[in-house]
Amino acid sequence: MIPRTTPHCVRRVTLALTAGLSALSLTACGVVGGSGAGEDSASSRRSYDMTVGLLLPDRDTARFEKFDHPLIKERISSLTNKQGKVVYANAEGSAERQSEQFGKLVADGVDVIVVDAVDAEAIAPDVRKAKDADIPVIAYDRLAQGPVDAYVSHDNELVGQVQGRALVNALGEGAEKSKVVMMNGEPADPNTALFKKGALSELNGRVDIAKSYDTEKWLPEVAAENMRRAIKEVGLGDVAAVYSANDGMAGAVIEALEEAGVTDLPPVTGQDADLEAVRRIVAGKQYMSVYKSFLLQATGAADMAVAKVQDRSIQFDALARDRVDSPTQQDIPAMLVPVVALTRENIEDTVIEDGVYTVEEICTPAYAADCAEIGLT
Repeated sequence: MIPRTTPHCVRRVTLALTAGLSALSLTACGVVGGSGAGEDSASSRRSYDMTVGLLLPDRDTARFEKFDHPLIKERISSLTNKQGKVVYANAEGSAERQSEQFGKLVADGVDVIVVDAVDAEAIAPDVRKAKDADIPVIAYDRLAQGPVDAYVSHDNELVGQVQGRALVNALGEGAEKSKVVMMNGEPADPNTALFKKGALSELNGRVDIAKSYDTEKWLPEVAAENMRRAIKEVGLGDVAAVYSANDGMAGAVIEALEEAGVTDLPPVTGQDADLEAVRRIVAGKQYMSVYKSFLLQATGAADMAVAKVQDRSIQFDALARDRVDSPTQQDIPAMLVPVVALTRENIEDTVIEDGVYTVEEICTPAYAADCAEIGLT
């Protein structure tokens, strides 16, 4: 089920643990697509016949295929009177494959490219080729290196802060003596460093970080193996909490703990609000996830892409009110979408109300009793 196209602005502002609220209000509450004093009033002169290249990094993260791709495609169609076309490719975790896909888009002369890089550094030469061909590039979710025109994502340091704060709160009194295992993401992903930085800003001095691991390509099987190592080195009964940077790894961490014989699971964080993670939260196995509105991020990227092709600078500037730096470029126009700490207490007010999942999808027979316990029926 694809989320509705008009989110509740007031509700989201009150729920979000956020930075960049200006981007939220502009995207969600009707600025884009409306007419303004500085916008070209002769809409008939705008180019609606455009081709948008969309490159996503993998299929392991459920949101990309289920939400991001269809939402961007739908929004491009809506903004272009159904004349705009999206050419889509998924790299399936391979930077080399993504480079080939990127090169084909440039060779085919698409009008704009939206890319979530598998490897932010490796993609830079491709971004430069697009620039040389006068094709704008919008970095999506992950900040690609090279001369990108804009960036659409979240305040990723805030994501880590939300996760770290949740763990400290879950541990409660005596948290400073609690041993925490950190399961970070892929080191080559620039988001990983930001998540980690944000988490450490909340955890350092408040808990005992017993072990910290990087996870090659965000692979759950790597996270599971690292968790088995942590159990041996820290001690099964001494692991008080696990910081997991995303939901895929959180699931693997929880499985490793259960395989080792843990019945009373410690708090485990996550990110992305994957369906399986939401079910684990309902069941009390995973403490929290970070819900990042797929709708706001995807529609924001589509709005930026169309504004770039149509050369509507005022609309583009209104969308890109934040600024970020990459290792190769300073002051990149950016839209940073708010995030929400997703727990058992607010599932109904977030992913269900936003139409991401239905109660029926979450509350399968295996989770019916847990759903009833929290009033999710």
